[in-house]
Amino acid sequence: MEVKEVSSKQQLELNDAFKVRFEVFVQEQNVPEEEEVDEFEETALHFVAYDHGDPIGAGRLRYVDGYAKVERICVLAQYRHTGAGRLIMEAIEEKAKKDNFPSMKLNAQISAADFYKKLGYHVTSGEFLDAGIPHVEMKKALQAGSQSI
Repeated sequence: MEVKEVSSKQQLELNDAFKVRFEVFVQEQNVPEEEEVDEFEETALHFVAYDHGDPIGAGRLRYVDGYAKVERICVLAQYRHTGAGRLIMEAIEEKAKKDNFPSMKLNAQISAADFYKKLGYHVTSGEFLDAGIPHVEMKKALQAGSQSI
């Protein structure tokens, strides 16, 4: 498996990200399609996980309010528990470190919160709904001495 960083100009790879996101969020989780793709697609940094050339996972990164914000992390059902999600998160965190962001932030589905806890994130909010799915905000410090809250 490999993870590629994709610019919004790399249309084929970007389409791979959207394909995986559509299958996971829209088809599997019933998120309305109009909520899944938003106005930040053009400016976000996208990441796609591939297995032998087939797109199996995706995520994106935006820089918001001093944080590196992780969004739209997803892995196709048949590839969950293979390490693909961890590889995507590691690639995103490495990019944020390279761009000198001290902290990460994300909104995790409650069902995925334990996955993020294993990666060093901690819950920083109460439960809230996003696209009808329960979420919590989570944060992580990337650099020693930086604040993650």
